[in-house]
Amino acid sequence: MSKKSHVPASPFGELLGYALGNVAVYSSDYDSADETAYPNRSAYRSYLDGIYMGYKWQCVEFARRWMYLNHGYIFDDIAMAYDIFELRSVRDINSQTRLPLHAFRNGAKHHPTVGSLLIWEEGGEFEETGHVAVIVEVHTDKIRLAEQNVGHQVWPQGQQWCRELKAKITQQGDYWIECSYSDATILGWMTQTDQSEFSEPTPEVSTDLFAIKPQHATDSGQAKKSWLNIANDDEAAYVDMMQGHKLTSVSADQHHYFAISNTAQQTIEHATNELHGLFMHATDYVLQHPGLLKKFNLPDVVLNKIRQSWDNRLNQLITSRFDFALTPAGLKVYEYNCDSASCYMESGKIQGKWAKHFGVKTGVDAGHDLFKDLVKAWRKSEVKGLIHILQDDEPEEHYHALFMKEAIEAAGFECKVIIGLKSLRWDDSGNIVDADGEKLNFVWKTWSWETALDQIRQECEADQSQGDDFEPQWQAGKTPRLVDVLLRKNVMVFEPLWTLIPSNKAILPVLWSLFPNHRFLLNTAFALNDELLQTGYVVKPIVGRCGANIQLVDEQQQVIEKTVGHFAAQDQIYQQLFALPKVGDYFVQICSFTAAGKYAGTGVRVDKSMIINGQSDCMALRVSDDSLYIS
Repeated sequence: MSKKSHVPASPFGELLGYALGNVAVYSSDYDSADETAYPNRSAYRSYLDGIYMGYKWQCVEFARRWMYLNHGYIFDDIAMAYDIFELRSVRDINSQTRLPLHAFRNGAKHHPTVGSLLIWEEGGEFEETGHVAVIVEVHTDKIRLAEQNVGHQVWPQGQQWCRELKAKITQQGDYWIECSYSDATILGWMTQTDQSEFSEPTPEVSTDLFAIKPQHATDSGQAKKSWLNIANDDEAAYVDMMQGHKLTSVSADQHHYFAISNTAQQTIEHATNELHGLFMHATDYVLQHPGLLKKFNLPDVVLNKIRQSWDNRLNQLITSRFDFALTPAGLKVYEYNCDSASCYMESGKIQGKWAKHFGVKTGVDAGHDLFKDLVKAWRKSEVKGLIHILQDDEPEEHYHALFMKEAIEAAGFECKVIIGLKSLRWDDSGNIVDADGEKLNFVWKTWSWETALDQIRQECEADQSQGDDFEPQWQAGKTPRLVDVLLRKNVMVFEPLWTLIPSNKAILPVLWSLFPNHRFLLNTAFALNDELLQTGYVVKPIVGRCGANIQLVDEQQQVIEKTVGHFAAQDQIYQQLFALPKVGDYFVQICSFTAAGKYAGTGVRVDKSMIINGQSDCMALRVSDDSLYIS
């Protein structure tokens, strides 16, 4: 985002000047960041008075910090700078009250004022993110801005702004600001004011747009024909697991699918990006607070490694999955599966092929970009060399492994799938090698990290003399355990070790404490409280899989649904009851997927039980025009 200049850029973090109100502005020339000054991910997070401002030294961080220092209020966390234009309030830190924030489109009759936030749309110079700057001077023919992450040069002595933009007032009183970049677009400005005249209306969205619709493809005998290409290894493995060419295991459902509106889909995409940022913020918070970290019941001997994994900025996330309830009452997240998520092949490949075979042309495939985005994520991963995929000998894990292999190879990397661990061994130098003698340096796994941690727990119980940091013990020629592979220092694992934190349901009460009453979150606590008793609640183990050991309790304290499993001994959290919608014969859960932490696709899982579990089916999801949902 740097504006071209003949003046050399100042090093990352160097003071550039002071904006109105004596607010410091810093260089964000990331290429020059000193690794000794910024050794880890946490060092890049900006806090003021214990309040998170943003990522050093981006545009959003400066805008929030300027607001806080000058007025004592901040805007909410957002995924991208352009999302600020959709906000309609700020939070006063002292009173914890909400103040109105109004959006005025470029060309509005309500002119910007000192302190207004100028917002750019995504695209061009501000590709993907958009941009925000603080307006510090307003004139009839120009405005002057203070900002970060556009130019990294020191400001002239005594000047409280970094650049100016031309402005023009029409005879009708419309105020227009010219963008200095030909490929970028100014959306408008945000002003904290009680005066709403000429502001952008707060969208009034019909609750009908958040209904999931049951749909049926015309039956012309398609279910009797093969439609997946078994010459492709992943599709062949999928057909073997499903025992046929079908998306759902129920024969009567082969022609059934679901649809959501464009508005619902856009909300899911926005929520996915925003929530990923919130979960990352909460992860950093937990790792800085040892008392909270203890609630995650992780072995002490791996805590240092988790922190190291979080601090390693090269150790990135490839894919993850949010589980949502979408109802006319809104969209709420249940949890974040960013360790070993499943169902991405069904959403990213199978449902699209199903729709083509069954002649469904209404709407678009909700997962059509997922594979492409996974390829992009691998290209950004900075992997150098062969990638090994480790999977257990399970049919579902096998087709997901082969699907990911296809994405890895499409990204230009060589890839091997390893089923089980028996073909691996330690070599004489302490490296782990495959049957061909090739070292494991980069690993993507379908196993959960908790499986490896269980091996550590058993070892610690057997040997009380274990130190503060677990290290695999190798023997040349022997077969390594899963934990030996995943915690080997010279092996980079995707998804990384730090995903244990956001995937653990103990993160949910932390999120609620950090972002109370957030529109996509459910009230969640480590202990039952009056509010949860009044709304009904869900009891969940902090670590669990496939919907095991969950109880749904209504406001009369009656258990309305529960499951059993292997996680009864785990500590529990209590989450506000917000039931899945029942659509036709099924309760339907929305699943959204990320690639490299950004939204990549959507699918659904369904069950006749209110609790989605390991046996719950996937079905196709389409996105249709809003007009089909408004009655």
